[in-house]
Amino acid sequence: MKEKFYISTPIYYPSANFHIGHCYTTIIADAIARYKRLTGYDVYFQTGTDEHGEKIEKKAHEAGVTPQEYVDKIIEDAKDLWKSLNISYDYFMRTTDDYHVRRVQKIFKKLYEQGDIYKGEYKGLYCIPCESFWTESQLVDGKCPDCGREIKMVSEEAYFFKLSKYQDRLVKYYNEHPDFILPLSRKNEMLNNFINPGLEDLCVSRTSFKWGIPVDFDPDHVVYVWVDALSNYITTLGYPEDDTLMKKYWPADLHLVGKEIVRFHTIIWPCLLMALDLPLPKQVFGHGWLKIDGGKISKSLGNYKDPREYINAYGVDAVRYYALREVPFGSDGNFSEEALIARTNSDLANTLGNLVNRTISMSYKYFDGKPVNPKVLEEIDDELIHAVSNLKDIVEEKMNGLKVNEAIEEIMEVLRKCNKYIDETTPWTLAKDESKKDRLATVLYNLLESIRICAILLSPFIPETSEKILTQLNTKQTDYDSLEYFGKLEQDITLNEPQILFNRIETKC
Repeated sequence: MKEKFYISTPIYYPSANFHIGHCYTTIIADAIARYKRLTGYDVYFQTGTDEHGEKIEKKAHEAGVTPQEYVDKIIEDAKDLWKSLNISYDYFMRTTDDYHVRRVQKIFKKLYEQGDIYKGEYKGLYCIPCESFWTESQLVDGKCPDCGREIKMVSEEAYFFKLSKYQDRLVKYYNEHPDFILPLSRKNEMLNNFINPGLEDLCVSRTSFKWGIPVDFDPDHVVYVWVDALSNYITTLGYPEDDTLMKKYWPADLHLVGKEIVRFHTIIWPCLLMALDLPLPKQVFGHGWLKIDGGKISKSLGNYKDPREYINAYGVDAVRYYALREVPFGSDGNFSEEALIARTNSDLANTLGNLVNRTISMSYKYFDGKPVNPKVLEEIDDELIHAVSNLKDIVEEKMNGLKVNEAIEEIMEVLRKCNKYIDETTPWTLAKDESKKDRLATVLYNLLESIRICAILLSPFIPETSEKILTQLNTKQTDYDSLEYFGKLEQDITLNEPQILFNRIETKC
């Protein structure tokens, strides 16, 4: 039986069409999911949308449509965007789905009946865009610490979850599971800013708006975002009605979230799971923001293009590669069209594309496109073969540490070694001497085999390009097991004609 791996993105808030920041999180999750599938895991990769709340209700009213009509249009666009980016999710959940509504109501009632949710009155400072309550001390210059917008004082009857009851258990869990929150800086932030000052009970229902899941035993209330949205990770697995998928996939192996919602996933969500007597996710990784030309991507500022404009202009794998390669995972990164072009030209067109094209072209020129490996080896081959042979293990180590950009860089470094190997062995010179034909065949075979291995390892990151390379090689050795040792490229095949993978992008001066 395959080992399981359950990975999730956050469920995104569809108040407007998605931008490159949403793409960044989802591309990373997709790359990790694809890598795990490649290495033999039974992967469950979930994404989706968090569709309820006051902000959506107001946006829909302003647009003259129902909240459902408003979100349906955005979700349709989001699914098309994920298709454009080759996102291989296994399940797209929506908090408006009937099963989710029904299961959230059951979760809420269970927590109420066991005494973990109680009724009271809430008075506090509230940010509508973030749907978050804040204390006076948490405000920054009197405004929301997350988005910087104005906050307002609200007072209403509400149900509360006994978050404070689980504080000690949560700290104990942090201490016993040091890798639960990554990077480590996020864990320290949770402890110092939120837990150590003392957790307060959490408002988990609202009466001031109607666009939400009704509390079935008190329909004046709708279930607030914490129980509604966070529960998605288990309602899609059937909880609390059917435990078949829960037994198979829960607990989640990795919740991938932006740093601004780490608090919800590492404080509120674990405490809800403790209250439900369910295992906690194995890891929550809070990545940094992808910024546009140095500034935060903002729907209100409109400082971004539809990501499909970049895809149409430069290709899906150029966009995927840039998002994955450019940003050290966990840190903030910058997105700029100029940098995307530069990275595409240097890494994809020059290092990768040029290598594949000239290697296959030389194979055709000198051997009619038929790989031959006479194994006429010299000392110069050892470094390349050693680097290629070790690449699988190095990439595995990087990916297990969620250092996605470093994993890609290791592959690119090997590809650069291949280009250097061509320059040092000069196949065109060997071709002039009939006595060195076997040496020439060996050099070209070493290059073709190196390209095959790199193409397989690149498949989680730039799947379309990987497939094109393996098609040009016309090889059946395309799975992870075929990386076992150097030299598995068949010698009874004819390569397909070389095709340009990436055209160099010309920029205006």
